[in-house]
Amino acid sequence: MSLSGIKKGDKVVIIGGGFAGLQLAKTLIKSDLKVILVDKQNHHQFQPLFYQVASGRLEPSSISFPFRKIFQKSKVVDFRMADITKIYPEKNMIQTAYDRTITYDHLIISTGCKTNFFGNKQMSENAFSMKTTQESIDIRNKILFSFEKEIFARPEDKQAWMNIIIVGGGPTGVELSGSFAELKKDVLPKDYHNIDFSKFNIILLEGSKNTLNNMSEESKKASRKYLEDMSVIVKTETLLVSYDGNVATLNTGEIIHSKNVIWAAGVTGNIIEGLENEDINRNRYIVDRFNKLKRFENIYALGDVAYMETPKYPNGHPQVANVAINQAKNLGKNILKTLNGKQAKIVEYEYNDLGMMATIGKHKAVVEFPFLKIKGAMAWYIWMFLHLMLILSVRNKLVIFFNWAWSYITKDTSLRLITNIDYKKEKVTDI
Repeated sequence: MSLSGIKKGDKVVIIGGGFAGLQLAKTLIKSDLKVILVDKQNHHQFQPLFYQVASGRLEPSSISFPFRKIFQKSKVVDFRMADITKIYPEKNMIQTAYDRTITYDHLIISTGCKTNFFGNKQMSENAFSMKTTQESIDIRNKILFSFEKEIFARPEDKQAWMNIIIVGGGPTGVELSGSFAELKKDVLPKDYHNIDFSKFNIILLEGSKNTLNNMSEESKKASRKYLEDMSVIVKTETLLVSYDGNVATLNTGEIIHSKNVIWAAGVTGNIIEGLENEDINRNRYIVDRFNKLKRFENIYALGDVAYMETPKYPNGHPQVANVAINQAKNLGKNILKTLNGKQAKIVEYEYNDLGMMATIGKHKAVVEFPFLKIKGAMAWYIWMFLHLMLILSVRNKLVIFFNWAWSYITKDTSLRLITNIDYKKEKVTDI
């Protein structure tokens, strides 16, 4: 394998400013390249804390970082806001949704994942997903608006507004369920004195036997116990078969009336039109140990959208942030070595799993390191510290820390704005 095709002055285009794309751009910031970062959003989104935006604990601006602000002092990295619709590898060119084109010498695809509804069109049309900041805001708006609707609703319609169904018992589903449970206990009853919140049901559906199914038995049991202690209704080995926006039907035959279903049951790679099927496996681009697509000398893929087989991971790496960040670091360092005439020192990528974690509520979390497994309050503090350290700016670190500290002390949050509600669509049925 060789990266010798990369030379000083080349134009490197990075599609996607998630963990992988942003990390690569930052690694190349002092190179002799021309780096163009392209994203359909104008900001980097810190996905692990989307659930806190959705539950009104953090403002969207706390976990969103404008690309032009990040690279405002750089003469190497430039930003383009565009939605890429097609790649033309034979022309070294990509096309945007506005029928504009961008040429490249080297292309890095780091488009991440989107929600996987497994081909269920009805679900994709009626359930919420949570893969962008805006989708998190939409969930917050709809959940809070549901309680306003409950006040006006006819008696036979009230319960549907009080049932929230979360599909998927992985970290996202578990953390979102726990966060809503804390709102139910500590916050919402203070705001809505005429609503009986004992009827507010948070229902978590998981198709496997356990929540946090990729973690240890101890963490699986602890997470479920925490959730049930917080009055979350956990239904394992249960699938959502259909949902029309009002009625959810489970594989057990149970029918639940709900206006709010949040889908956190899976992801799939964001594939861009233009490459062949032989370049793709499991909706991810097939790459070698240097993240280069095997049929091309100047196209690479990183993170969630890269399918790399290694001895440790013969079926590809997990689609998690650490993989994306470290693949980007490795590729960036290899490029810099090549530019500096140290081609012989470039190294293959291998993922060293540093562990997994999830938080369910105050003093309720599970953390697994290769050498240690922790649960409870200590795990909760570790989770908060590690996530806070990953936040990009000092200002945002302080804002998030203040919000967390305020919530910790008061068991409250003031971030309960409802915006962008379509009253024609959500018309009041009765007064």
